[in-house]
Amino acid sequence: MKRINLIALLIFVFTALQVQAQQSNLPPLVSVTGLGEVRVQPTEVLVSLGVETREKTLDAARKETDRKAASIINYLKKNGVDVKDIQTSFVTVQPLYSRGEYGITTPDMYMAVKTMTVKIRKLDKYDEILSGLYGVGVNRVDGVQFQVADMEKYKTEARKKAVANARQKATILTSELGAKVGRVYAINETATGDGPRPMYKMALQEAAVSDMGGGPSIAGGEVVITLSVDVSFIIE
Repeated sequence: MKRINLIALLIFVFTALQVQAQQSNLPPLVSVTGLGEVRVQPTEVLVSLGVETREKTLDAARKETDRKAASIINYLKKNGVDVKDIQTSFVTVQPLYSRGEYGITTPDMYMAVKTMTVKIRKLDKYDEILSGLYGVGVNRVDGVQFQVADMEKYKTEARKKAVANARQKATILTSELGAKVGRVYAINETATGDGPRPMYKMALQEAAVSDMGGGPSIAGGEVVITLSVDVSFIIE
């Protein structure tokens, strides 16, 4: 056992010495992080909505919820929403009991919930579609997310800006010390944490139809795509 531990220790020391030797042979480097940001107007909106039903029996709650969900899907299709842009995301049925009654075993009623996500590709149809949805059974809206259709295009643009920003930073740092930026030694794209995000012009994230003047109920604002790159340049 002692011999095995000794061999393992020798292997560890040898590996550490190799890493140290490799690091000591590195050329003079300047390492920076470049940031790239692109702001674009959203082209579509993703809405999380659903229907919640309460009935005396489980079967009645389930059937009523299914009926309303079918009406919602039919309404969306009639208003130009492609079936591929409608996705059921959550289904549940549960009993509801009276509060404060110890030992009760029979539920007062049953609650059925079915939610779905809907992608509306025409922003100018958003208010009209949402208003009609309330009329066919929607009684809950859980979220609204603005996004752009061609995300990869804008990611590429943000990536180019990040690389240019990295070179600019490296040039400033080296020029202050009388040196020059050489070729790229290493480059790595890093995550920004939250990815593309909406920047709202108005503090409205609920899908509600406006009661004032019949104008638009929400402002799409901007979608911000941010990328960063870590770059090491050889110093000449």
